[in-house]
Amino acid sequence: METLANLESFVRSAETGGFSAAARRLSLTPAAVSRNVATLERNLGVRLFHRSTRKLTLTDAGERFLLEIRENLEGLQNAISSVATNGGEPAGVLKVSMGLNFGADYILPMLPAFLARYPGIRPDWQFTTRQTDLIADGFDAAIGGGIEWGPGVVSRTLAPLHLIAVASPEYMKKRGPPTDPTQLSAFDGIAWRSARTGRVRERIMRSVEGTAIPVRLRETIVLDDPEATCRAALLGLGVTLNAVCHVLPHLESGALVRLLPQWYIDEGPISIYYACRTLLPSKTRVFVDFIVDAFRRQRLAERFAGSIG
Repeated sequence: METLANLESFVRSAETGGFSAAARRLSLTPAAVSRNVATLERNLGVRLFHRSTRKLTLTDAGERFLLEIRENLEGLQNAISSVATNGGEPAGVLKVSMGLNFGADYILPMLPAFLARYPGIRPDWQFTTRQTDLIADGFDAAIGGGIEWGPGVVSRTLAPLHLIAVASPEYMKKRGPPTDPTQLSAFDGIAWRSARTGRVRERIMRSVEGTAIPVRLRETIVLDDPEATCRAALLGLGVTLNAVCHVLPHLESGALVRLLPQWYIDEGPISIYYACRTLLPSKTRVFVDFIVDAFRRQRLAERFAGSIG
């Protein structure tokens, strides 16, 4: 009879393409994962992986074996998890990735109520602007917007990711407001360069009536972080295009003003992502449901919508 450790090591190595990545997911050393897989191969009498210095690739036998056991393994893991702790209540380490400012402003304040409801869950959250590999890095969930994931990841939409033009009242004091997006080029621009691509994108501003106009700010200042562009605008350095969720507190306090209130940029949805599994671990399922419900109760989708001028 094979051990669960050997089977887990094989499946995670196949999913991530390497022993090191699988080891990070399983909280083991690469040597331990390699040893578990070697033991499994020896017990089965077949080679499951082609090994090279760069990566692992499944043999034909390995591909067949993975198809046979993957869903059964996940079902067994869920069964063990559901009865091993807290009398079947959701429990365990919940590893989640999210952006620093968005996470701190909107998700972290939800944590006390979540832990009061599910005291057996222990959060292990990573706040980062870098896109993580949800499956390879072993995250239970991730929250963000404008993210493209590979196969094996599903999502639930939380709110729109709409960008709007903002500036400080002090900066606009001696300047007339623009009447359409083409006039933004006349202002000092605080542009955002993508840390991933190294480029400043041209974006499409849309009116609530449906008109679309390409827009790109004059690159008076270029920064590589959206929160930094927001803070530069607060300092009165110019106009920036930023997500409603980032600038909302400053709009409500009056520290920033919205320009072109009938225009916005649609960057897709803010979503919560998790691995596609037949049986989702209960800790992940209750977290996803809790966050979706919290966004609904707080009407965050409406508050983040730049299309509602």
